[in-house]
Amino acid sequence: MAEMEGLEFGKSDFVLLDEVTMDQFMENLKLRFEKGRIYTYIGDVVVSVNPYKQMDIYGKDAIDAYRGRELYENPPHLYAVSDAAYKVMKRRAKDTCIVISGESGAGKTEASKYIMQYIAAITNPSQRADVESVKNVLLKSNCVLEAFGNAKTNRNDNSSRFGKYMDINFNFNGDPMGGHINNYLLEKSRVVHQQQGERNFHSFYQFLRGGSQETMASCHLQSDPSAYVYTKEGATCNNDYSSHKAVVHALEVIGFSKKEIQSIYQILASILHLGNVQFGSEGENVEVLDLEAVKHISELTGTDADGVIKSLLYRTVATGGGDVIEKGHTEEEACFGRDAFSKALYERLFGWIVGRINDVIEVKDYNPVLHGKNTVIGVLDIYGFEIFDNNSFEQFCINYCNEKLQQLFIELILQQEQAEYKREGIQWQDIDYFNNQIIVDLVEQQHKGLISILDEACLTVGKVTDTVCLDSMDIKLAQHPHYTSRKLTPTDKTMDFQKHFRIRHYAGDVTYSVEGFLDKNRDLLFQDFKRLMYHSSNPVMKEMWPDGQLSITEVTKRPLTAATLFKNSIVALVDKLACKEPYYVRCIKPNELKSPLLFDDARCQHQVAYLGLLENVMVRRAGFAYRQPYARFLQRYKMTCEYTWPNHLMDSDREAVEAIVKQHGFQDDVAYGHTKLFVRTPRSLFTLEQERAALIPILVLFLQKVWRGALARMRCRRMRAIYAIMGCFKRYKVKAHFWEVEQRFANVRNMADYGKSVEWPTPPAALNQFHTITSLLFFFRWWARQMVKKIPPSDVLEIRAKVAALTALGGERKDWGCSRAWERDYLANVRDCPRSSSGFARFSRELRNKDEYRQVLFSGFCRKVNRFNKSTDRGVLVTDGCFYKLEPKKQFKVLKRIPLDTLTGLSVTSGVDQMVALHTSSQDDVLLCLQCGELCPNRDRVGELVGTLVDHFTRSVILSVPGK
Repeated sequence: MAEMEGLEFGKSDFVLLDEVTMDQFMENLKLRFEKGRIYTYIGDVVVSVNPYKQMDIYGKDAIDAYRGRELYENPPHLYAVSDAAYKVMKRRAKDTCIVISGESGAGKTEASKYIMQYIAAITNPSQRADVESVKNVLLKSNCVLEAFGNAKTNRNDNSSRFGKYMDINFNFNGDPMGGHINNYLLEKSRVVHQQQGERNFHSFYQFLRGGSQETMASCHLQSDPSAYVYTKEGATCNNDYSSHKAVVHALEVIGFSKKEIQSIYQILASILHLGNVQFGSEGENVEVLDLEAVKHISELTGTDADGVIKSLLYRTVATGGGDVIEKGHTEEEACFGRDAFSKALYERLFGWIVGRINDVIEVKDYNPVLHGKNTVIGVLDIYGFEIFDNNSFEQFCINYCNEKLQQLFIELILQQEQAEYKREGIQWQDIDYFNNQIIVDLVEQQHKGLISILDEACLTVGKVTDTVCLDSMDIKLAQHPHYTSRKLTPTDKTMDFQKHFRIRHYAGDVTYSVEGFLDKNRDLLFQDFKRLMYHSSNPVMKEMWPDGQLSITEVTKRPLTAATLFKNSIVALVDKLACKEPYYVRCIKPNELKSPLLFDDARCQHQVAYLGLLENVMVRRAGFAYRQPYARFLQRYKMTCEYTWPNHLMDSDREAVEAIVKQHGFQDDVAYGHTKLFVRTPRSLFTLEQERAALIPILVLFLQKVWRGALARMRCRRMRAIYAIMGCFKRYKVKAHFWEVEQRFANVRNMADYGKSVEWPTPPAALNQFHTITSLLFFFRWWARQMVKKIPPSDVLEIRAKVAALTALGGERKDWGCSRAWERDYLANVRDCPRSSSGFARFSRELRNKDEYRQVLFSGFCRKVNRFNKSTDRGVLVTDGCFYKLEPKKQFKVLKRIPLDTLTGLSVTSGVDQMVALHTSSQDDVLLCLQCGELCPNRDRVGELVGTLVDHFTRSVILSVPGK
C-alpha cells in the first residue's frame, strides 16, 4: 500500500505532509526523485517527475499489481490513475478523461503512452479478435503520430509539436470498441525553419535514413539529410532506421494500403525537393533556377511541371470586375509561396493521416439500445508551456492553450470544489489561489483580446505590418496588468522597440517577437497551389485538397485566421473535458540538461508554483476526497447495513445514509451537506467498497437462488403438464394400436394361412416389448397350434421327430429328409427290404419278448467301419430301450447291445454322406454309415435317426419331471 512505503522514500501523498509549505513540498519531491520514486499523489492527482532514464516499473507484473485496486493501495503510479478512470467509467457508466499537463520535456508523451498501454492490457480478457484489432490500431497510432508530429528540440528529444486528444470508446463490458483523435495546431513552421540544434519532424529523417534504395531512387533522394535545406540543421539519430520500419509496420497494421503509404512518402520527398528550389531574377522577371527539382516535384505529386513552375512564379487574381489576371511574384514572394506550399503540404498530410486513422477506429452504426451505453475515456497530451529565446506566433498559441487548461484545472479542482462546499453548507475556510481568467481574457476576449486585435489587423485593407499591429496592441492593452512592451516600459531593455511584447502568464513572463505574427495568422496559401494539387493524378493527394475544386472567381469568402481557428478548437476541447470526470497527471521537468541525477530546485519550484500544486494540496487537505448525492450513495452501499437493505423505512435518504455511516463508525470522517455526503479520507470509502465487494457475491448467489427456484418451479409445472399430456397421448396410442391389431387380425381364423401374411402395425415405443411377445405368441404358439390341429394322430410322431431334427441340426445339413415320409422301421418294411423283412419280423418278435421294449424307434441297414478301415454290412435297430447292431446274414444275430441311457451324444457331418457316430459313457463309440433302401438309393436317413433319438430323449425328460 502507498502508506506502507518506507519513510526513506518520503510521503507518497503530499496531503500527508506535516506542514503544507513550499519548502516541505519541494523537500519531499526532491527526496522521492533521488530515491527513484518519480510519482507522488495529491489526492487523486498524480505528480510525475521526468526521470530521463528507463525504469523497470511498467511491466506485466506492475499492471497486474494495479489492476482493479484503489489509488492508495499501491505506491503512486500512472497505472493507478488509469485504473481509477477506467473503474469510474465502467462502474458508473460515466465519461472520464486524463489530462496530462506540464512544460515541454516534462514527460507528457511518455505518460500518455503508458496510460494507453495499461488500458489496452486490462481490457478484453476474452481476447475477442475485433476488440484486439481496435486496441492494436489505438496503440500503433501513437507510433505514427509521433513520427509525423514530434521533433527534437533543445529541451526535449521527442517533443510533441501538436496537441493530441484521443477519445477511447468502450462498450458496456468495458472493452474498447473504437475511438477518435483530435489534433491541434501542428507547428508547421518547423517544416521550413528550425532553431539552432533542433530538428525538423522525425518523419523526414526516418524516411531518409530508413527508406530502401529502391524507394530513394524512385523519389530522387539521397540518404544524407544535410543535402536538403529543410533538414540540414538537424542531426540524425541512431534509431531513425528502426523507427522508420516500425512506422511503416504501424501504418500497415492500422490499414493504410501500399499505395497510400507510397503517397505519404512521395509527399515528404516533394517537400524536401521544394526546399531546394531556388529563384533568380533578371530585372523584374523571376525564374526557377533548378528545373530538375521541379521535374521531380511534378512527378511525385502527379502534377504538370509547367503548372508547378507557374504556381511558384505567378499568382492568379480575380479583379473586382470579374476579370482574372496573373500577377508575377518578386523573388521574396516566390520564396514565401514555396515555404507556404511546403508547410501546407505537410499540414494536409498530417491531417489526412489523422483522418484515415479515425476512419478505422471510429465507432460506426452503434445502437445503444442493442449494445448498451457507449462510455468514453479521454487522454489529452498537448504541448507544454514554452519559453524560448525567440518566442513567435506558435509559442503564443501554445501558451494560450496551457492557460485554458490551467483555467479548467482551477475551475474543477479549486474553484468548483470550494463553491460546492459553500453550496452544500459545509464549514469551510476559503483558500486563496491565482485565477488566470484575467490572462485568458487578455488573449481571447471579444474586440479587446490579442486574437481580436490580430484578426482586425489581418482584415484591414492596405499594407498593415507587424509593427503597426504591435502599436495597436499597445494602445488597446496599455492598462492591462499582464501585458507590456518596450513602448509601455521604456526602461526595460530586455525588449526591443517595435518588435517585442510581453505577457505575464501564470507560468512566468514570456517575451514574444511580433515579427511574422500577421503572416502566420493569415496563414495565406495562394489558391493556385490548391488547384494544382486538386488536379493531381494521384487520388490520395487529390483527396487532401478538396478546396482546390473552386475556381478563382468562386473563392470570395475570407477564411478564418489561424489564431481564431485554434481558439475555437481549444474552447471546444475545454468544453469536452469539462463534461467528463477529470483525472490529472501534472508533469515536472527536473532540469534542463536531461540528466537523471540533477534536481534543479529553483526550476522545479517555479513549475510547482505556476501549476498551482501547493494550492491543490491545501484544498485537498482541508476538503473531502469523495462526495456523492445521498440517493446515489444509498443505492451503492445500502447492502452493507441491516437497516437499509433491501429498502429502508426511514423518513429520508439522508437518515438512511447516516445509519450506514454510524454502523461502520465513520461519524468523525464525514460531513453532511444539503444534498450530498462528504467523505474526508479515501480509507473510509475503501472500507465501504471492500465490504460491498464481499457482499456482492452473496447477494448475487441469493438472487440466483431465488431466480433458479422460480425457474425450477416453472419448469416443474411445465413438466407436469407435459407428462399429463404424454400420459394421455400414450394411452391413446396404446388403445389405437390395439384397435389396429384387432382390426387387422379380426378374420385370421378364416384365412388359409391363419394370418401369417398379415403385416403387423408399427407399435408405439411403449409397446415394443409387448409387440414382440405378442407376435411370438401368435406365430409360434397360436398359429402353430392351429396348423397342428389339422395333422392326423398317426403323423404326430413323424412331425415331432422332424421338428426335433430341425432344431438339432440347426440348418447345418442341406438335405436331411424333411420332405419325405419317415417310416422308421425299414428292416420290417417289405417295400424297402423285401428279402429280409420276413426274417426280421420273426427276430423282432423274439427280441421284443426278451427285452420287453415297447416301440421300435428306427431300423435299417448300415455299413460298419472298424479301426482298420474294414467295412461290413450290418443292421441297426433302435428301440426305446437299447441300440442293437445286427448281423443280417445270420438271421439278424445281435452283435452289440447298447442301452440308450448310456448314450452321451451323436455326431453327424454336414455333407450328404450317411456317417453317424454314437458316443457312449464307456467311450466305446460306434461309427457307422446308414444305407438307403434298394428302391430309393438317394434318400437321406441321418436326419430321421437324429430326429427320432432327439424326440425320444426329449419326451423321456419331460415325462420324468414330476407332474408331467
